[in-house]
Amino acid sequence: MSAAPPRIGILGGRFDPVHHGHLATAAVARRRLRLDRVLMMPSRRSPHRKQPARAGGADRLAMLALAARDDPYLEPCDLELTADGPSYTATTLRRLHERGHPCTSLYFIVGADAFADIADWRDYPRLLDAAHFVVVSRPGHPVGSLPDALPALRPRLRTVATDADPQAEEAPPRPAVFLIDGDTPDISSSDIRTRLAHGRPLEHRVPAAVAAFIDRRRLYRPAANPRVAPRPKGAGERSRRPPDKA
Repeated sequence: MSAAPPRIGILGGRFDPVHHGHLATAAVARRRLRLDRVLMMPSRRSPHRKQPARAGGADRLAMLALAARDDPYLEPCDLELTADGPSYTATTLRRLHERGHPCTSLYFIVGADAFADIADWRDYPRLLDAAHFVVVSRPGHPVGSLPDALPALRPRLRTVATDADPQAEEAPPRPAVFLIDGDTPDISSSDIRTRLAHGRPLEHRVPAAVAAFIDRRRLYRPAANPRVAPRPKGAGERSRRPPDKA
């Protein structure tokens, strides 16, 4: 009898920058569903956001690498950064299938606020057959409201209440939608960028290594900011990648 394929989580987004909210979402999904690893996948171009990411793909991928370096379950992935065009979830999952990952071994992690608009995502509803979806609550967006908000999906919904919930013991034979009410901090990348633009402290919203990288690279600061000292020559660092995935 062959061993079951590893359970691969996928957490996508702009990660502009990555913060503790992203890391908490990945952690609670991994524990509840017993995932073997979680791919942290920055998008090349978000289909529903007109403005491009403030930091380049190489810097965003480098920040993810720093955020993940002390967690053996997290793995930065440049799959979307190396693809042309908008970063559609359906396209990403298809590329993972082509790499040999069966749909029932993939767990696409998304916030409850983003999943509420799943009907607007490309290739819906076929998209839901391409992977399991793991919907994690966000501050102000509990997963408990989704069965009423998305009644057509009720047969697919499975609540995973604790880390020892038997719902996660065996993967269903068909892709399902797992609902997780997890404790994730109320942090946003936009608030972090605003703080940096105005010279305000980050107050532990990002890992220390990410904060240091942002400072070295002078990311998210106005082009002409008198608070920022000139960058010393040779101080550069070379780097390499719920809701804008539709």
